Amino acid sequence: MSDKQNIYILAIESSCDDTSAAVLYNDNMLSNVVATQKIHEAYGGVVPELASRAHQQNIVPVVHQALAKANIDKKLVSAIAFTRGPGLLGSLLVGTSFAKSLSLGLNVPLIEVNHMQAHILAHFIKEGDKKVPPFPFLALTISGGHTQIVLVNNYFDMEILGETLDDAVGEAFDKSAKILGLPYPGGPLVDKHAAKGDPTAFPFPKPKVKGLNFSFSGLKTSILYFIQRETSKNPNFVEENLNDICASIQYTIIGILMDKLKKAVAQTGIKEIAIAGGVSANSGIRKALQESEIKYGWNTYIPKFEYCTDNAAMIGIVGYLKYLDGKFSDQRIGAKARYVI
Repeated sequence: MSDKQNIYILAIESSCDDTSAAVLYNDNMLSNVVATQKIHEAYGGVVPELASRAHQQNIVPVVHQALAKANIDKKLVSAIAFTRGPGLLGSLLVGTSFAKSLSLGLNVPLIEVNHMQAHILAHFIKEGDKKVPPFPFLALTISGGHTQIVLVNNYFDMEILGETLDDAVGEAFDKSAKILGLPYPGGPLVDKHAAKGDPTAFPFPKPKVKGLNFSFSGLKTSILYFIQRETSKNPNFVEENLNDICASIQYTIIGILMDKLKKAVAQTGIKEIAIAGGVSANSGIRKALQESEIKYGWNTYIPKFEYCTDNAAMIGIVGYLKYLDGKFSDQRIGAKARYVI
């Protein structure tokens, strides 16, 4: 086993429809390879069975490429880190099985990682003089499957203060895009059109949800009814107003997220705010968070685009931190589709 100054973590991520492998040397990323699956575009969403089959095809070449890009031999690997959950069970099983087999073959420790915890801890991948959030901080984790406000006391002490009661924010973006006739994945396209539109053109209602929890199902329904109503009067309504519609949807969603963050800051007194997860790549959300530094005196932490979407580098940094603590797994461990932080 390597000493604690020369740790090489080979990390594997396969929770949804991206197969990824990364190599970290201590807390420095040496490589981060992601193979995306285009097949789901034809279906307007991720098809679990097709995703797991694609992972089986991609995982060996992706791991090989990650090692080659890092310019290290697999014999130097100190431990294998992998995503145990949450995610699609079939996809998780591919990564879990491969990681367990490779761990046995190389005779190195196995480290299981919670995918959502990894999104948050991606902030601690070392990159030049980049500032990292000090403990304790609040993390807004936003993705296709999750919307949470998490109190982060240290690397492995996290408490969910609020979460969605139904749909996640990423789903709200994608379903809105589908209603508008935009192709999958639609969230980034809503963001693109929103940049050219008027965010106050079409007001949408914000859900009234107690505490720090979220709800997006009602917003999706109101958008659907609005589009149905307007297109019945003018069949070209969406085409003629696409930028303004997208801007209004995005403005409403950002308002919901920021209102809850402001409430969380008021309750905890913590003004260190980080975002994480796939939807944190949204330019409107990033801008709103940056503006909050001046508006509210917060210190904000926004990850590189590379670490927003699913990637193995974030799995690797958790693997490194767990390695230092001796938090290893045995071969009996299995994938978990539902896995709370």
